[in-house]
Parts: sequence; C-alpha cells; structure tokens
Amino acid sequence: MAVLRPENPHQSRLLRLLRDGGPRSRAELGDVVGLSRSKLTAELDRLIELGLIRQAGPAASRGGRPSSMVRISEQIRFLAVDIGISSLEVAITDGELNILGCARDATDVRLGPEAVLGLALELAGKVQAEAGAPQLSGACFGLPGPVSLREGVPVSPPLMPGWHRHPVGDAMSAELGCPVVVENRVNTMALGEKHAGAARSFDDFLFLNFGSGIGCGIVLGGDVYRGVTGCAGDIGHMRVEDGGPVCACGNTGCLEAVCGSTALVREALAAARSNRSEPLARRLAEAGVLTAADVAEAATGDPVALELVRSKARRIGQVLAGLVSFLNPGLVVIAGGVPGIGPTLLAEIRSAVYQRSTPLATNNLPIVLSELGDRAAVVGGARAISDLVFSAD
Repeated sequence: MAVLRPENPHQSRLLRLLRDGGPRSRAELGDVVGLSRSKLTAELDRLIELGLIRQAGPAASRGGRPSSMVRISEQIRFLAVDIGISSLEVAITDGELNILGCARDATDVRLGPEAVLGLALELAGKVQAEAGAPQLSGACFGLPGPVSLREGVPVSPPLMPGWHRHPVGDAMSAELGCPVVVENRVNTMALGEKHAGAARSFDDFLFLNFGSGIGCGIVLGGDVYRGVTGCAGDIGHMRVEDGGPVCACGNTGCLEAVCGSTALVREALAAARSNRSEPLARRLAEAGVLTAADVAEAATGDPVALELVRSKARRIGQVLAGLVSFLNPGLVVIAGGVPGIGPTLLAEIRSAVYQRSTPLATNNLPIVLSELGDRAAVVGGARAISDLVFSAD
C-alpha cells in the first residue's frame, strides 16, 4: 500500500504542528521548531514534494520579505471507527482532524467480528464516497475491550464474545488498503478530548467513561499510558464488592458488574417490580423492558431512581479517588454513555473524589464532563492513526 509518510523527525514534528494548529506561515513554524531558515525551507519543500503539505497563499506581513502559508495536504484523509456495545460510528477527517462526514448505526457487538466489521466497512464506504475521499491515509478501530496495540487484536474482551484475538488490524488494513491502528475505545475518547475537548491544555489527565462497561483512559505527558501489555486503565474489573454479582469477565464484585449500566437497569427492574418506584413501574408496564436511559429520565423526579444513579456514581467516585491520589492528574473528564445521566454522575463523583483523595492531589483539580460527548471517540481515533502516519519511525 502506498502511504505518504515523513522521512525524519523534523518533518514529523512539522506535520503534527500543522495538524494541531492548522495553517501556519513558514516564519511561524521557524519560530516554533528552532530550525535554521535554510533547513526549515528544505524540510517544508520536501514535505510538499511528498504530497503531505501544500502552499496556502501568502502570510500576513511581519516586515521585510513576506512569508507564505503552508497546511496539511487535502490528499490526507483518515477513517475513525468507534465500535460500542450497541452502536457503531464511522467518520472521515482531513489531515487537521476536521470531520468531513460521519454515519452511525445500531449494532450488537455480541454478533461477532465478521458482522460488526462488515457493517463498519459498509458505513465507511458510504461516508468515504460522500466525503470525496478516494484514498485513505490510515484508519483507527476503537473497540470496547482490552487490545494488544502491537498486534492489532482484542484480547479476551469480556463484553465481546467471539472477538478474542480476531485479526482486526490485519483484516481491516487489507480491506481498506491503508495502515490500521486498533485501540481500546476509552483511549480514543481520551485522545479526542485531548485534541479538541476539555483536556486541550492538559498533558496529565484521566478520562472516565461510564456505560455497559467502565473504563479509564490515562494520559501522562501528553500521551496515552497503556501499560506493558495494553490494559492500563481497565478499572471496570477492579473488585469493589466481595461476593458481589458475577461480572462478564467471570469474576465477582467487579466495578463494572456492580456499577455499570447493566447493574443500574437490574436494580431499577427490582424497584419497578416491587412498586418502590412508580415512574419505573409505569415505564416497565408500557414498554415491557427498562433501559438505562429510562432510569436517567425517571431520576429527574423520582427519589428512588435518583438514588440508584447516585449510589453507582458514589462507588465509581470512590475508585476514582484512589486513582487521583495515586496518579495526581491535572484534570478528570467524565463521559456517560447514558443520555441525561452526566450531571448526576459528575456531582457524586466530584463529592467522592474531593472527600477521599489527598488534599494536595485535589487542590485545584477540575472534574468536568466531556466537551465532545459522542464525537470524542472518532476525533481521538483520527488522532491515533495520524500519530502513526505522521511519525517518521
């Protein structure tokens, strides 16, 4: 596959500056990278020859001979695929990670890799055609489970039966004709928030995502920290309750089994069937089922539903408090996959962290909701594959 790549670290740095900051003048780039004028000119001209950047008109005068603007080439197109437990989203971005087109559809990750990845390719083809992107520079697939980044495969993902060691990276690279990165989706969400969300000005932060699964993206020094084998941040399988409910991973009392959206619905069903919650009982009678969104809606006026949500958030906050004391991040970002549940999650998590973490760790520690919401994963996926394509390694 013919893939445009920089040839040295100077070119790589220039590409990342243009990705993150948009069009810049040659003079501005020279100020940032500290290269001599002749060396900078040589590197930029070579990037133009490679088709990675292009001229973008004259720059505003700074006195003397006017400089020219450069920007990432319009040939650069990235595909980001966000696979959730029950939904799938694909997006095409340009080299500056602006979303040019996207599509979303319902799915069930338990259908297995062939069905889900087949749908992803179908949606990607439609969006690629609509965005006028005949050739992709690279793609990222975010999965809701542990991933071996080096091999491009999921490894024993509890919520993804049939996916263990499926060659997602190799298979999708062959289908798409471009490099493919396979990543844990909470890490892509953290990268998205770093690139264009609440964490833009932070190099050390935690990104917690609540849904069917519970995961934590760890960003240290501006990069995702994955640990030795790639499972850092998998807090959903920390034991928080001895003798608790059985988790999808096979253990008991895991945070995910006790506090995830499945546990929330299970306890809401019990409250509805025992008539402790009139709104939940009414909704169950109408629909025959309850969802986490139903619980979130009921929590706006029903004290029983509200306490269900708050109790889960408090337990999550207690775990997060330990991480805050241990890692001392500059920011915590909370994302809730359940519509309407974010503000309640945030309030309870804040309370638990501020009460339980050490004063030095929580002094001036912002704990905020994600600014990007549903877009975080696809923006971060594009960021992840761009880091690879724009690398000279």
